[in-house]
Amino acid sequence: MRAQTRQGLPSPTRQQQGGGRRRAVSAAAALVIGVMTTGVLAPPSASASGSASASISISASGSADPAAAPARPDAVERALDSLVRDDGMPAALASVRDRDGRTRTYTAGVGDLATGSKVPRDGQVRIGSNTKAFTAVVVLQLVGEGKIGLDTMVDTYLPGLVRGEGIDGRHITVRRLLQHTSGLPDYGVHIDDDEIRNRYVEPRELLDIALRYKADAAPGETWGYSNTNYVLAGLIVQKVTGRPLAEEIDRRVIKRIGLRHTYFPAPGEMTIREPHPQGYHRNPADGPLRDFTEMDPSWGWAAGQMVSTNSDLNRFFTALLAGRLLPAAQLAEMRTTVPVGTAGLGYGLGLTSRPLSCGGVYWGHGGDIAGYETRGGVTDDGRAVNVAVTSIPTDDSATQHVKDAVDRALCG
Repeated sequence: MRAQTRQGLPSPTRQQQGGGRRRAVSAAAALVIGVMTTGVLAPPSASASGSASASISISASGSADPAAAPARPDAVERALDSLVRDDGMPAALASVRDRDGRTRTYTAGVGDLATGSKVPRDGQVRIGSNTKAFTAVVVLQLVGEGKIGLDTMVDTYLPGLVRGEGIDGRHITVRRLLQHTSGLPDYGVHIDDDEIRNRYVEPRELLDIALRYKADAAPGETWGYSNTNYVLAGLIVQKVTGRPLAEEIDRRVIKRIGLRHTYFPAPGEMTIREPHPQGYHRNPADGPLRDFTEMDPSWGWAAGQMVSTNSDLNRFFTALLAGRLLPAAQLAEMRTTVPVGTAGLGYGLGLTSRPLSCGGVYWGHGGDIAGYETRGGVTDDGRAVNVAVTSIPTDDSATQHVKDAVDRALCG
């Protein structure tokens, strides 16, 4: 796969270079890792059974009632249909929450190219770099508790661990990690799909991969997306709490706001627990779609390992922006962004802001991991949208179409 932006976030020039004999996996804006399996699968064509349709309506109180599809496709339906029909996505799913808390879910395409089965309503997907927002929340909770300092050097918590060519943990703050201004190289561009298919990898191994390479920039010099930053953030969480990162995310975030379909996969867990669409990948970018839903996601860890649903992601970002997860001071820090590129995108501490075509911005993150792409966010007035597709787009136009689907849903 060619190295490119995966959340609309520009990648550093150095990250666009190949990795010698190894095929560099794109990790410019989200962790993109995959497993290749045998068998060639063709994308579905648009059909009555594969078209997008509103599938369920949820009241503000949270009770679910069946709802008939609108007589005419709305903007979200048309957008999802286009992702399947025109962009070759096997499936597309969306969850749209209005200001009053009512939610409508959508599906398009097929959930399994081999069997033609339906896309599960609000099915679970691997959420890739959305995991970073969960990790950042835990770090900022610990900041609020006085256990971590945002402007404290990484070496204070992990003495002597972060050393390399142009790399010194005595000069990198926790804030720089969460903000992607540390200058640390990204381990993700040096990982090969075939090598990670069935391997469990310890977080320290991921760091070791990154530290073989020189720094991309001096700390604070420039913004540069690197999954390595969040591996270090996760290690700091474990050091100061004395507990596994997955346990802290579960206790401090998932259970706290009642995310019933979100989890951090256990070591060695390669399947997705609940109903889900299969995930597909092209390798190379112009190759056939291949199914590798099952994989060991440990390569993502604090940067991209989690599984969730569109509705749960909406619930998470809504609770976050409403102040249910962080004290006001830490939420303000999280929302303080640095500019990224020329499209009005800002990156805070594990949280992005994007402009809307109808005015204002929405807050979220987004993520890729081989087989799935998720995009979405929430507005300050309570609207929330998340869209998932079951293959990472391999061209810029398809990537833009996923983001356009989010914009249409929030502005419609």
